[in-house]
Amino acid sequence: MNRLIKYLPAVLTGVVAVSCATGHNRNAGGEVTGVGAASWSEPVPYGMVLVDRGSIKAGPSEPDSAWHLRADARGVSVDGFWMDETEITNSKYKQFVYWVRDSIIRQRLADPAYGGNEDYLIEEDREGNPIGPFINWSKPIPWRNPDEDEARAIESMYRVNAVTGARELDPEQLTYRYEVYNHTEAAKRRNRLNPARREYNTDLPVPVDVPLITKDTAYINDDGEIVRETITRGLTGDYDFLNTYIVSVYPDTTAWINDFDNAYNEPYVRLYFSHGGYNDYPVVGVSWEQANAFSNWRTDYLRKSLGKDGVHIEPYRLPTEAEWEYAARAGRSENKYPWDGDLPMSDDKGCFYANFKPDEGNYVRDGHIITSRVGTYAPNDFGLYDMAGNVSEWTSTAYTESVSRLTSDLNPEYRYDAAVEDPYRMKRKIVRGGSWKDVMHNVRSDLRMWEYQNEQRSYIGFRNVRTHIGFAKGQGGKRK
Repeated sequence: MNRLIKYLPAVLTGVVAVSCATGHNRNAGGEVTGVGAASWSEPVPYGMVLVDRGSIKAGPSEPDSAWHLRADARGVSVDGFWMDETEITNSKYKQFVYWVRDSIIRQRLADPAYGGNEDYLIEEDREGNPIGPFINWSKPIPWRNPDEDEARAIESMYRVNAVTGARELDPEQLTYRYEVYNHTEAAKRRNRLNPARREYNTDLPVPVDVPLITKDTAYINDDGEIVRETITRGLTGDYDFLNTYIVSVYPDTTAWINDFDNAYNEPYVRLYFSHGGYNDYPVVGVSWEQANAFSNWRTDYLRKSLGKDGVHIEPYRLPTEAEWEYAARAGRSENKYPWDGDLPMSDDKGCFYANFKPDEGNYVRDGHIITSRVGTYAPNDFGLYDMAGNVSEWTSTAYTESVSRLTSDLNPEYRYDAAVEDPYRMKRKIVRGGSWKDVMHNVRSDLRMWEYQNEQRSYIGFRNVRTHIGFAKGQGGKRK
């Protein structure tokens, strides 16, 4: 902000400035008519549903002593947003994993240690000026008939499983580096470089102390390990709010064993993510951190495909808890589940509505034993599938017992970016919707649950949202 103010031209007393600027109506007779703008039509995101802005009584409205449930419903309003009509599938998440794999292979193909083919990196612009370097995605990887150096570069991303003997991707190498600018912290008055802009109340002294900022950074050490650090220091400039993350992207397939003691789930470990038969099933074994990395990659992937217009696209992200609940309940405060009213879930009838655990020890009464293909059950009135059951879903919202009292009733959100050294309890994030392993009570749309942000569970997945630009009518009724 200060840099902008610094270069504003001064207006001198007694001097009349004549502007030749465009954007005004010359025939308006001197009236203010506004500046014109280029037309903007937001492309419809693939596989997403537009949820119109609205309000809801969020949270349970009735107490339940059997489940230690307190009635803490309150009114909230959310702006319109796009939401994935289904949970992110194995197929879609594989695209992310393979993109990371292919980017690393291309870098190695350009490395002199693997032949040094410079065609895989772009280091000059069209005029011959040095840039980048950037990966050249137009140069195909020689999957078929590679030479000796190319074969070494490709095979370096794979390993042989010592138990099964199968050739498989090496999860330890599949890391994704990305940066996120914390606009919220940057916008706070207390973090402005100019002390005079930190406090507008002229009866109070101007704070002159340098604000302390906290930022996340990450790097890979000489041993190939990801090192994450949270830095606290005095504010120096706008780039202090740029956070760097490096995330291992491969799902934890061993979650199928670690989540269930003394159970024969080895086939899921071997096949659930890798076998094509599970392509249309929701991805699991993905942490909150990995879900955020996917969201960032998905945003970058789209923006680059749109060229210069990509800058206007709002980022893909995890939904806030309020957005998720509003969407799951189809904008109706009386809905405990994604469907109308309070339809029974304990009888056979309930098995036609969602993938959950109908009875003790009985996972198959609803037709499935673990997850089901996304979209197997009917959508809610917003056109969203599996908002109850199948897999629980990450939200962006941090968990605290008093989250309802800490947030606004307009687009409520509570975020806490836990530092590396923070106690583990500070790293809890809210998950919603219940899963294939949960009983009927836990798949209610108005219930809050949580999990640690680095945990990878066989029953937790996610879906993305994207803030809608403009006021077009979406799902859920009339414009408000």
